[in-house]
Amino acid sequence: MRQSSWLLPAGLALALAATTLFALGSGSFPLSLSDVLRLLAERLGGAPADLPPMADTVLWQIRGPRVLAAVLVGAGLAASGVALQSVFRNPLAAPDLLGVSAGSAVGAVLGIFLGWTAWAIQGAAFAGGLAAVAVVYAVGSAVPLRDRTLSLVLVGIAVGSMLGSVVALIKTLADPYTQLPAITFWLLGSFASIGMADLLGLAACGLLGLLPLLLMRWRADALMLSDDEVRALGIRLQALRLALVVGATLLTAATVAAAGIIGWIGLVVPHAARLLVGASFARLLPVSMLLGALLMLAIDTLGRNVGQAELPPGVLTALIGAPVLFFLMLRRRDD
Repeated sequence: MRQSSWLLPAGLALALAATTLFALGSGSFPLSLSDVLRLLAERLGGAPADLPPMADTVLWQIRGPRVLAAVLVGAGLAASGVALQSVFRNPLAAPDLLGVSAGSAVGAVLGIFLGWTAWAIQGAAFAGGLAAVAVVYAVGSAVPLRDRTLSLVLVGIAVGSMLGSVVALIKTLADPYTQLPAITFWLLGSFASIGMADLLGLAACGLLGLLPLLLMRWRADALMLSDDEVRALGIRLQALRLALVVGATLLTAATVAAAGIIGWIGLVVPHAARLLVGASFARLLPVSMLLGALLMLAIDTLGRNVGQAELPPGVLTALIGAPVLFFLMLRRRDD
């Protein structure tokens, strides 16, 4: 049992490293595995790669930031899904179902509409996501339904729909030649325009959001108990929930602000990881992050190589995520 506890994360990490090398070399300007390794070694102080300058530009200025962004976004969305499902004690809880993505989208779209800086857009996305979660939690708690988790999900769907209307309103007011195309393509999700500034913002906000999840990983399992049992253990329940929700919201807001709305990762990946390692938060979190990073990177690499035009990752995650979720639900029923 102890041996299997590290074999799976190690295998996923190796798979992620192999996929990363493949993604760095694939595209309209192909680089062989040898070329990629030589360019990486050159930056680490090794021998000169002796390749055309274009190869260095493609690897370090175009594909490198994009690949890292896909890894960070996948890991962040998966971690956010794990945290929200623990807080709400509901496997259907996810950033997009609870309105976090929609709230972050409103903040980020408003920032694009008003011409704010990248950091201001990140802040607006975080504020929008946090406000959406607060509204869902407050209204869901007040709804007189016996099934509290069901009420939260229903309220989340309603809030997400309302915020979607706000995004549509901003789109109608946007400049049709400059702002509207930018907002539309951004909402479909894309890593095509990721730059170093976006990558740094994503990494910084992602680390800040991940920190409370890592610090609370052992206490988070207590959320599977009743509220009275949690308090009897001496755990400050509201503080624990708040820390996890703020961390999950910051993670989601960072991904939405950097790459647009990419659904299903935060819902499907924790389900798959739970089937592999069980419900323990401390084991579920790293495995989900590795699975999310691997899935997101594979989807983005597929999307930019499958045809002449690049397919938005948000579209592909929806096409792949729904059937995978059906399969996981049927598998869980059989179990």
